[in-house]
Amino acid sequence: MSSIRPLRVAIVGAGPAGIYAADILSKTDLDVSIDLFERLPAPFGLVRYGVAPDHPRIKQIIVALHKVLSRGDIRLLANVDYGVDLKLDDLRQYYDAVIFSTGSIRDAALPIEGIDLPGSYGAADFVSWYDGHPDVPRTWPLEAQQVAVLGAGNVALDVARVLAKHADDLLPTEVPQNVYEALKASPVTDVHVFARRGPAQAKFSPLELRELGHVPDVDVIVYPEDFEFDEGSMAAISSSNQTKQVVKTLTDWTLKDPSQNTASRRLHLHFLHAPSAVLGDGKVEALRTERTRLNGDGTVSGTGEFHEWPVQAVYRAVGYFGSPLPEIPFDELKGVIPNREGRVVDIDGEHLPGVYATGWIKRGPVGLIGHTKSDASETVRHLVEDVTGAGDGGDAAADLTAGRVAPLGEPEAVLDFLRERGVDPIEWSGWELLDAYERSLGEPHGRERIKVVPREDMIRVARGQSQAG
Repeated sequence: MSSIRPLRVAIVGAGPAGIYAADILSKTDLDVSIDLFERLPAPFGLVRYGVAPDHPRIKQIIVALHKVLSRGDIRLLANVDYGVDLKLDDLRQYYDAVIFSTGSIRDAALPIEGIDLPGSYGAADFVSWYDGHPDVPRTWPLEAQQVAVLGAGNVALDVARVLAKHADDLLPTEVPQNVYEALKASPVTDVHVFARRGPAQAKFSPLELRELGHVPDVDVIVYPEDFEFDEGSMAAISSSNQTKQVVKTLTDWTLKDPSQNTASRRLHLHFLHAPSAVLGDGKVEALRTERTRLNGDGTVSGTGEFHEWPVQAVYRAVGYFGSPLPEIPFDELKGVIPNREGRVVDIDGEHLPGVYATGWIKRGPVGLIGHTKSDASETVRHLVEDVTGAGDGGDAAADLTAGRVAPLGEPEAVLDFLRERGVDPIEWSGWELLDAYERSLGEPHGRERIKVVPREDMIRVARGQSQAG
């Protein structure tokens, strides 16, 4: 029997990207031992805390991720904060390779006048609130009757739909009780979504857009003057079935008789309006947009024609952005860890031995689950090449030790280190306790689950110490 221990790999971030990487790595020919670190007390990342509660279809992704972690060959170490509880130098003592899959959870900046006024919010923060993220406040100032949402992607649609939807229609979902109560009291009547380009350039998915038209007591209103199609638009429509479906849904809505708009709330979709300023004296009072025109290739230019829209809140949904990590290179312009196909590189472009990235922190916040899987495959392929000495980034000496370079490679060693620091990780059995408890909260109400929100309550339940308050 070989005396060489299994290759020890740490993956930092237990969202879809990290779990897919762990699953793919576990199925290679390597004899490997994998620990999956997560800052929060619960796994699943953006699928748990970044998908609107009324989209259970998308949340079914958790079922597949659950199956991976429940096998028992990948160890979950949740409630461990990289950068606080341990850093790269610490990890390299216990692991032969480290993969970062920390995602992108900050809002991208929108540098326009007044964007920092009270009443102006980032969509990512709002999504975290209505999804019960334990690191955000449990209250949200829902005081506006008219709201602007800036962006032309699915996050903008999610934010607009949740704001416009009647709270009672969210009750069958896993919406936290505090979120339901706040939305129930919201005085909102009109939500305006602004896109700077045309309908053919919108990044909505067809299904999400169609669902918008079926929200009870909410009218979707579009404006025929916003429907302009240049050569680039026509090319996009002819080459993409998704774009064709989106445009068809939008243009069908232009044919709706305005007299049929009798709902108590309205969701307006505006195209060819670029946000130029948020206006107000000490708080948001209006949004100024500039009318744009298509240039022939799908891009737009300003026309110098401005409109002001009375709104009392603005949500920017213009993209997510990565966060820097201690001791890890970071590209401040792109919001990613600099890398070549998953191999993390330093300021000189040299590969940092044993350090990798996958998911949004690798490529930026674009793409769906399929992209995340192929991303993870690419990163894992290079890791395997490197530790076996087969790849162009491999260490020539790696074949002598089969990549085993960590001085303290026993699985218990890292647990001893964390406990010495007063950190007691939540393992898979702890998540199972929390999962069962959340389901028990939902069962009397006919709901799949009701999330436990405060971090301290999540930890208490996962420890099996007592029920959450």
